[in-house]
Amino acid sequence: MSYFERLGAKTFRPTPHVGGAWNLEEQHIAPALGLLVHAVESDRDARRDDRLTICRLSYDILGTVPLAPCDVAVTVLRGGRTIELVEAVLGHAGRAIVRLRAWLMRSGDTDTHAGTSLGPIEPPEAFEAWDPSSVWPGGFIASVEVRRKQMDTGRAAYWVRTMQPLVNDEQVSVLASVAGLLDIANGMAVRADPREIAYPNLDLTAHLFRQPTSRWIGFDTSVSFGPDGVGLTSSTLHDVSGPIGTQSQILTVRPF
Repeated sequence: MSYFERLGAKTFRPTPHVGGAWNLEEQHIAPALGLLVHAVESDRDARRDDRLTICRLSYDILGTVPLAPCDVAVTVLRGGRTIELVEAVLGHAGRAIVRLRAWLMRSGDTDTHAGTSLGPIEPPEAFEAWDPSSVWPGGFIASVEVRRKQMDTGRAAYWVRTMQPLVNDEQVSVLASVAGLLDIANGMAVRADPREIAYPNLDLTAHLFRQPTSRWIGFDTSVSFGPDGVGLTSSTLHDVSGPIGTQSQILTVRPF
């Protein structure tokens, strides 16, 4: 079973695999983030044939998402021959819930200059299997495979993948599939027991200097809580060949 089923040109129905962690009656936001990337790529490919590369994904999470059909709309905010800024919005009942702004650019040959000082993590086979449902409930968490090393409180490296297609009976890129896992970072390096304190993220921004090539997505994550109810989850992102970029999530920290 996939995470979403298409009901129309712009309408998608979540399946039980999308069930949330903070509230089982709501969607976990992670699959919706992948769905918005799929919408941006589908719109791009319908408009042009040069397959501009997505290099930044910046999501604002405006509210909770019910386990109900949602609509997706895509708008080109800044068109261009080599660079575009595209917005995709997930909504329900006329209300915008998640807003993605993605920068796309034309690729070029810079292989002779390629490199990074971001440190690698060990491959998935070097990590032990970990059951995230021991900490988090919900259909989405139950649908993923995690291999993790916890280094300290709020500090972990881990690999995540899923066998569930993002959208039923549709070809989806590796990037869109991986984007549907990015939001899991906030729950994999826990700083506090989520039964005692809530810390949902308000946003997620990922910068990619290389496109992912594997369904395994690796994270090197640190979680920080400030003294005034604000937190930050910061991650370096990896595929099986090495680092591909970074991401951050700002948190609202709320003791029960």
